[in-house]
Amino acid sequence: MSENSPAGEAWEATDEAAAAAEAGEQAAVTPVVAVVGRPNVGKSSLVNRVLGRREAVVEDVPGVTRDRVAYDASWLGRPFTLVDTGGWETDAEGMAASVARQAEYAAQAADVVLFVVDATVGVTDADAAVTRVLRSTRRPVVLAANKVDGAAQEAEAMELWNLGVGEPIAVSALHGRGTGDLLDAVAAHFPDREEEAGERASGEEGPRRIALLGRPNVGKSSLLNRLAGEDRVVVDPTAGTTRDAVDELIELGGITWKFIDTAGIRRRFRRLQGADYYATVRTSSALERAEVAVVLMDVSEPLAEQDIRVVEQVMESGRAMVLAFNKWDTLDEDRRYYLEKEIDRQLSRVSWAPRVNISARTGRHMEKLVPAIETGLASWDARIPTGRLNSWLKELVAATPPPVRGGRQPKILFATQADVRPPHFVLFTTGFLEDNYRRFIERRLREDFGFEGSPIKVSMRIREKKGGTKASKGSVRPDWRR
Repeated sequence: MSENSPAGEAWEATDEAAAAAEAGEQAAVTPVVAVVGRPNVGKSSLVNRVLGRREAVVEDVPGVTRDRVAYDASWLGRPFTLVDTGGWETDAEGMAASVARQAEYAAQAADVVLFVVDATVGVTDADAAVTRVLRSTRRPVVLAANKVDGAAQEAEAMELWNLGVGEPIAVSALHGRGTGDLLDAVAAHFPDREEEAGERASGEEGPRRIALLGRPNVGKSSLLNRLAGEDRVVVDPTAGTTRDAVDELIELGGITWKFIDTAGIRRRFRRLQGADYYATVRTSSALERAEVAVVLMDVSEPLAEQDIRVVEQVMESGRAMVLAFNKWDTLDEDRRYYLEKEIDRQLSRVSWAPRVNISARTGRHMEKLVPAIETGLASWDARIPTGRLNSWLKELVAATPPPVRGGRQPKILFATQADVRPPHFVLFTTGFLEDNYRRFIERRLREDFGFEGSPIKVSMRIREKKGGTKASKGSVRPDWRR
């Protein structure tokens, strides 16, 4: 194979990319399965069979026999991303060569490769050539011997042992024969995932949970009492009156919510002692239990460092956020002018958070708080279908390609939404994407899909260099605090 072939391309991560990938946390991404094989072996039919709907391959983007097309799929409750590819011929030229490159990129970016071969034809030179390339990707390969419609063809499938990529699994994409065994074999190679089912299940049951956060004496307890219509918690002008996180079930707009009133987050956490220290610990715990945080700020005073720290803590937690500017009834025109300047300058990174101007004392605009919370939670829970996401991304990259880095232009092979709460998008790329370009993608995601009130996580999985590198398997730490 020549050095200019896709699998033989020298891929060199810069020190910055390698350091970022090594320092970043592993992306919580669903496993990716690439379906590859030479033309006319039944790849798309097998994809249709796995998806359970015949129209899946043809409804998202035109030219599916040439482009990579990613779909959401699942087997035995385990979600994964299924990537259909065009026919792969290693000695192709022109358009066919481009199709082959797309298939090879998909194989290199996948967690598992599903190699489809026509069992009725047997081992061809093209199949053997594809097998040699697949070995260089160092990915687990599951061999699907397709078009085995009955017992008479099973002997033909056994011939495919000669490819040297393991046991051929006899299937019929047309009739569905053997597809369960095939998916069992594929799922056996999925990366291990941390079991968070218990935590997620508890988080999805019961009323939605809202943490009331802010520095001391901004009116958190007053707001809780106003929402409840009675004095549920102690209110006192002395800063730091609340030291326990108090859970209150309150019905608003016909919906029951669980509000968590918390002790004020103080500035010098490590210098706190005694009850104040444990109050701050309980506040952090309350934020972890919440789904959305309402951050209160006292507009009668300039925005302080403590206010910004509260906002940063919520961003780092990945919770949905609403900014509530309390004591609005105390504003005069001069203070309002300077407040808007402070908000533009100090809170520009959370311009996506809904803003409500309220007065816990008088009840001003309290009716706007719940709609803002509902907006944040809806965005926090939102998921974009993989096909729609990749159609959008294809148009975006065509209009604005990634900038050249080190003399080469990285390519975005495809994307998937790995998780919700908050939405987490993973870009599968051939190289490192500059921070500015990832911020551009995040901004366009917000413009085109919304996500008001929720942070967005955007991370990368970079195509592994031939032979493997430590940086390629890791994911760049997602920067989603903007």
